[in-house]
Amino acid sequence: MMIHELTTVEGARPRKRIGRGIGSGHGKTSGRGHKGAGSRSGYKRRITFEGGQMPLTRRIAKRGFNNRQFETEWEVCDVAALEKAFNAGETVTVAELRSRGVLPRRKSGGCAVKLIGAGTLTKSLTVIVSGCTAGAKKSVELAGGKVVTRSRSEV
Repeated sequence: MMIHELTTVEGARPRKRIGRGIGSGHGKTSGRGHKGAGSRSGYKRRITFEGGQMPLTRRIAKRGFNNRQFETEWEVCDVAALEKAFNAGETVTVAELRSRGVLPRRKSGGCAVKLIGAGTLTKSLTVIVSGCTAGAKKSVELAGGKVVTRSRSEV
């Protein structure tokens, strides 16, 4: 068998053999060019590197204000969940919602709870939450209960 008679498996592609002499087409500098950091071993280019021009992250303006760190994070609880978890005449608080598994347990209690009107309610409940939609308030009051909204720190 001669080297020109060798064939590869169909669909397979042989890896590029770099640095195997000038005749290979990838010899001498092995595609790394002459001198500079890119030609040395251990060189890693930054993701933001743009060939020496001023990177985009340094060109754009750094002005303005973002209020995201002060925004209220809401956890949502629907009326149908109250129907399943509570009996008639009970008071629904954020602590009770967490203890009964209606809301997920969190390491820090920094979220506000909002009651939404998905589902129906047949039991009379007193609900103390941070926020409430008009539909949820209507369905709680139709069942004979009441909704008390308080700030996040008071709940």
